[in-house]
Amino acid sequence: MKEMSLSHDLKSQVEKILTFRFLTVQELDELMEVSTFREYEKEEKIIVQGEVKQAIYAVISGNVKVTVQERQESEAYISTIGAGEVFGEAGIFTEVKRTANVTCMEKTTVLEISRKGLIDFIRNYPKAGNKILMLIIYSLLKKLREVNRELAYERKADADQDDIDSIIRNFMD
Repeated sequence: MKEMSLSHDLKSQVEKILTFRFLTVQELDELMEVSTFREYEKEEKIIVQGEVKQAIYAVISGNVKVTVQERQESEAYISTIGAGEVFGEAGIFTEVKRTANVTCMEKTTVLEISRKGLIDFIRNYPKAGNKILMLIIYSLLKKLREVNRELAYERKADADQDDIDSIIRNFMD
């Protein structure tokens, strides 16, 4: 991983990310001041499951995969996150261990905003901070909805209520 300096190209890519799209030029410039651009190589981890790091990330270019370590040698694939998407949102709200690994699938550039940096930004630009927080909440709710759909699908695939009722009736009769 290497830090990158802000360039016109990087800034123009950040402007396209939904979470930052509604900021003024000045607000975006100030947000860039409290942020860090990092470039990661393929297979390099951005987030390691179990670590505590209070930051939010936006993918500028490249793709990352989200996995959960099940056992010593096995990882379960969760999702792929690409350019323009944000991840690690929960890390800015709480100081808890990360629940997944985030690994680069190719050379990837990310914008990292620490909790402290975001709080400082919100203090100086409360309206802009509210916009960002609302979009982060929207992003979290969207992810929660997707997980709920997957969970409902899994439960339906496992057994539906009629099957469960039938099993219980057979044991009760």
